[in-house]
Amino acid sequence: MNCLKIKINTKLDVKTGMHIGGNSSFSAIGATDSLVVKNPLDGKPIIPGSSIKGKMRSLLARAYNVDPPKRTPDESDCSEISRLFGNAKCPEFRNARLLFSDSFLDLDSSVSDINKLTEIKSENTIDRLTAEANPRKIERVVKGSKFKVNIIYQICKKPQDKEFDKEQIKNDLKILHDGFKLLEYDYLGGSGSRGYGRVEFGDFKSEYVVGNCEELTNTCLDNILNGNKLDNNKNDKKDFYEVDVESNKSDLENKDENA
Repeated sequence: MNCLKIKINTKLDVKTGMHIGGNSSFSAIGATDSLVVKNPLDGKPIIPGSSIKGKMRSLLARAYNVDPPKRTPDESDCSEISRLFGNAKCPEFRNARLLFSDSFLDLDSSVSDINKLTEIKSENTIDRLTAEANPRKIERVVKGSKFKVNIIYQICKKPQDKEFDKEQIKNDLKILHDGFKLLEYDYLGGSGSRGYGRVEFGDFKSEYVVGNCEELTNTCLDNILNGNKLDNNKNDKKDFYEVDVESNKSDLENKDENA
C-alpha cells in the first residue's frame, strides 16, 4: 500500500457563545441581523471544515513561518505548513495532507434542550460625535455545545521510498497538536475580541482507515495528538515517547532527601 490514511476524531467544546456567520442576505425589520451557519436538513448549527482549517493554518503560520508574510498563504508558508494544508503554487505540496470535514453537533453530550442550541445577543454601537445608537442582534451557538470534529491525515510514499517516513508523520501530528492548542488560546468564528468563540478540544482518538504503519501504534498517535509526554502502557513497546530514567531517578532521590 503506497498511501496511508489516519482518521482523527476529537470533540470541540464551546466555552463562550460562538458566531460563525451564515446567509444574511435578507433581514426583516426587527429580525436577527446575523445568523449562524446551520445544517439545512435539520436547522442545527454546524462548524464548516473551512472555518477550522483556515483559522488553524493562520495561527500555525504565525508560529512557524520565519519569512515576512506575503499577499497569499501559498507565497508565505513554510514547507511544514504547506505540506499539511496544501500549496497551489508548489507541485510538491499541491495535495494537502489534512482533510477537514464539517463538524456536527454531538447531541448526546451537548445542551439537553435541542430547541435552545443558539441564543440571540443584542449589541450596540454609539457614534461618539452624534451619540446615535446602532443596535444589532447576533445569533450565537450557546456555551456547552459540543461538536464532533473529524480530520483525515494522509501521506503517500515517494517512488524511491520502501516505507513511510515515520519521523515526518510524528512531526506532522505534533504540528497538528500545536494547531489545536493555539486555537484554544485564540477564538473560532467572529468577534473574538469581544469574548466570542472560545473553544476547547479533547478526547483525541486515531485509527488507520487505509494502510497501516506497525511501528506507529494507535496509542502512539493518540499520545502525540493529546500532547502526552509519557505513555504508561507497558504493552506498547514501540511508542516513540521514552522515559528519562536518570532524570526521574534524581527527582526521586531529591524527594527522599527532603522528606
